[in-house]
Amino acid sequence: MPLYRDQGVVLRTQKLGEADRIITLLTRERGKVRVAAKGVRRTKSRFGARLEPAMHVDLQCYEGRSLDSVTQAETLAPWGDQLARRYESWTSACAVLETADRLTEERETAVQQYHLLCGALRSLAAQAHDPALVLDAYLVRALAVAGWAASFHDCARCGQPGPHRGFHVPSGGVVCPACRPPGSSAPAPETLALLAALLAGDWDVADASEQRHRREGAGIVAAYLQWHLERGVRSLRLVDRSTVVRPTVQTGGLPA
Repeated sequence: MPLYRDQGVVLRTQKLGEADRIITLLTRERGKVRVAAKGVRRTKSRFGARLEPAMHVDLQCYEGRSLDSVTQAETLAPWGDQLARRYESWTSACAVLETADRLTEERETAVQQYHLLCGALRSLAAQAHDPALVLDAYLVRALAVAGWAASFHDCARCGQPGPHRGFHVPSGGVVCPACRPPGSSAPAPETLALLAALLAGDWDVADASEQRHRREGAGIVAAYLQWHLERGVRSLRLVDRSTVVRPTVQTGGLPA
């Protein structure tokens, strides 16, 4: 059987038989793949802990008829272990992983999504910013990479320069008075400025934002995500947005 090596982030796992697991990863070269990890549920497994969600690993696999199988796994970054120690970081990471899984297809290269995922998990593990802000930044940028970039300044319908107050999810973002359809919301200007900053990676603006604008922005992002994925991301319900978590370091943000 042909062997190959690749680097990837574990998105999720599921049981297979009595001692095995199916591991779903987003890899740098092959996109999303599903591989069988033999015996990883046994206490004496050589690399069971390395194949947990949010772990960044270097893999050696051999191709099988239905599922590839892992023969080696080396840890590149133990993000899963670091994130699991804080509720806010772990729940945000779970939403990031679930979204990455939903936005990618098996065996289709997704280099931009892979690097964006790594940047989000790295930032969450480093506690560089409020985890909820990192999550929202990842969501708007991942949707943009997938082809659904939201407009937070110019009219999404006619392109008239903004800023505009109306926001209409099916239209793709803010809308001018002439294009504004019934049912459009009217977010605060500070909320739209925050979302634009998250999309652009302007963390000075994002970190200085107020809690009420973060909450309003999170609702807009969740609605926009659900519209394009056609159903919500279940992990978002677990994210705690009741308090602002101040960053402990000033580096480690998502890549520009």
